[in-house]
Amino acid sequence: MDATANARRLRQNQTLAEKAFWTLVRNRRLGGFKFLRQVSIDRYFVDFVCEAGKLIVELDGAAHEEREDYDARRTQVLELFGYMVLRFPNERVLADPGGVADDILAVLRPERV
Repeated sequence: MDATANARRLRQNQTLAEKAFWTLVRNRRLGGFKFLRQVSIDRYFVDFVCEAGKLIVELDGAAHEEREDYDARRTQVLELFGYMVLRFPNERVLADPGGVADDILAVLRPERV
């Protein structure tokens, strides 16, 4: 499967937390920053990326349990490309979307916080 088809499949099969997060950030709703979803960077697909802020947002659900080493290596590779990686548990995105938004804006606009 090519990268475009894989990204399309991932976008069509979003988790509830990914849908909620996308509603929060799509169309520059979060501070005017543009986010893309399911973007291929090196050999990985990232959940969400803000190129202007060189920020990747990963939402972690049950699939990430017991995968801390893999996720840490993946984060290191993405940081080599100049990105900062923020991880949020799915439960937090669903329970506290405003807090997640505040945390992201604190990174994207550090001088205003």
